[in-house]
Amino acid sequence: MTEIIKTYKNAAKDYIFWYYRDKDNKEVDMILESDGMLHPIEIKRSVNPGSELVGAFKVLDRATTPRGTGAIICLRPELSAVDSTNLIIPVWYI
Repeated sequence: MTEIIKTYKNAAKDYIFWYYRDKDNKEVDMILESDGMLHPIEIKRSVNPGSELVGAFKVLDRATTPRGTGAIICLRPELSAVDSTNLIIPVWYI
């Protein structure tokens, strides 16, 4: 998280970070609001995170701010995608 914050501060870009958890135990580790979009992020210590991790991202579809690209930050060695709107990002890319 700290590296993401440093990147935004160094670029002088506005951002807001949130953690989300509701009464149904749906949880998103980090929600980054930037450029008028909400970007959900999960952080995992796995090489092969499952696609079920992005299921909680759907709670943001009810928000008035549109949902942008989501991400799972993990230990996978290469950049890849869960689907057309969610990426799997190696932690060393941050």
